[in-house]
Amino acid sequence: MPLFNVYPIYNLTPVRALNATVWDDNNQEYLDFYGGHGVISIGHSHPAYIKAITDQVGKIGFYSNSIQNPIQEQLAQKLTSLSGYPDYSLFLCNSGAEANENALKLASFHNGKSKVIAFQKAFHGRTSAAVAVTDNPSIVAPLNSKHEVVFLPLNDSEAVAQEIAKGTVCAVIIEGIQGVGGLDEGTTAFFQFLQQICKANNVVLILDEIQSGYGRSGQFFAHQHHAIQPDIISVAKGMGNGFPIGGILIHPKFKASYGLLGTTFGGNHLACAAALSVLETIEQEQLLANVNGISDYFRTRVQQIPAVKKIKGKGLMLGLEFDFDVSELRQKLIYEAHIFTGNASQKNLLRILPPLSITQKHIDLFVSGLEKVLTTLD
Repeated sequence: MPLFNVYPIYNLTPVRALNATVWDDNNQEYLDFYGGHGVISIGHSHPAYIKAITDQVGKIGFYSNSIQNPIQEQLAQKLTSLSGYPDYSLFLCNSGAEANENALKLASFHNGKSKVIAFQKAFHGRTSAAVAVTDNPSIVAPLNSKHEVVFLPLNDSEAVAQEIAKGTVCAVIIEGIQGVGGLDEGTTAFFQFLQQICKANNVVLILDEIQSGYGRSGQFFAHQHHAIQPDIISVAKGMGNGFPIGGILIHPKFKASYGLLGTTFGGNHLACAAALSVLETIEQEQLLANVNGISDYFRTRVQQIPAVKKIKGKGLMLGLEFDFDVSELRQKLIYEAHIFTGNASQKNLLRILPPLSITQKHIDLFVSGLEKVLTTLD
């Protein structure tokens, strides 16, 4: 049976990895500056992560949410403590798309409305409501297009105010920093405006921190650069360092009831053990401080490359803007310089999402490889 061919695949086969290094089946070494879409947070094959998963699977890997699971409680306590949201509740699921589905559903249950405001170039997932609030018609099936969604320009407060004034808006969903869309972000004034107008009109403010959260921006959540507190925060990607897990942090004004939300695999023992080890490592290795220091060093080095016209983003969620399509550049970085990077819907943007534990040595290797490849472009 063939695989359903929906992914453009590079001709290489990774077989092992450690921190920011990946080796293929020919023992070729690669520098990982993409982390599988920003999933690798504490580094590949971190010993604490391996130990947590190994120890847990030797005890019990899975049972349903119909029984007590103390690791869920430990994870919730550690996450809400490190993130600065001690009064919020945690609902666990399996992925970012599922997290956003539950966030949108909870918002609609809360105020009884259904229209959602999302923003141009947004990406929130590929399931029903999540893909409906994603600004990419090519991946929205007719079935998904039945949701009530309006896409507004980022940082256009007047357009948001006009839409909310109609009285039909359930929620506003926004990324802390746009990922697939090309590292654009709301201004502090815009985020604070969203918080104010949503609160005044009983509209739920959902912050999608699936890619920008977990220290990626230099704060635990990217929206914390703007001194706001949303109603619901969705998380995934870096949460499990590669193990599938997602969740939403929920303001105490939302009241839980049996059956309101649910999941079979979400919050299982193995996933929680993996996620708990990630948080413990972020804390013990002071990775947020590393993100900020290394981000400054990265910017200093990359600003010296004339071909780089602009550096977008925060922390280690960065985009390098060129005045040409970066498709050939990415291929040459992989096959000639042996460096993984990412792309975006903005075709002249190179997306940078390395592990939060990278060092100045890794930055130097990246800059050297990028400079060398740039000299070979047509």
